[in-house]
Parts: sequence; structure tokens; C-alpha cells
Amino acid sequence: MLNAPGTIDADYRGELGIILVNLGQEPFTVHDGDRIAQLVIAPVCRARMTIAVSLSETERGGGGFGSTGM
Repeated sequence: MLNAPGTIDADYRGELGIILVNLGQEPFTVHDGDRIAQLVIAPVCRARMTIAVSLSETERGGGGFGSTGM
């Protein structure tokens, strides 16, 4: 299954599709009723943004992603 996990927005009302790929050597047929995916219902967290005039120093500093050496 490609592009997994996918996300469906709360206001989407269209048809759902699943992208499948067969990486094996033998043909594979998907039949009606086959279980090929699952749905995970997750809460949506809405962030409340605040504009900051300045930021305090951190251990990482301004080095960016991966700059801690870990």
C-alpha cells in the first residue's frame, strides 16, 4: 500500500481510494470484500498561534534540525 497512512480531512465528502502495488513476481487479485486497509480515527488538535517579538536561547541554538549531534 502506497502513501500510507493517508489523511482524510474532516470536510471531505468524496469517494475513498487506496493505492496498491504488487512488488512480487506473481499476479495478485483483490476481490470484493477483501480487507486491504483500515481506518484510524484520530483527534484534530488546533494550535493557537502567538506572534513573538523575540525568542529565548536554547541548547540547540540556531543550528537547525540535527544540530545536537544525536
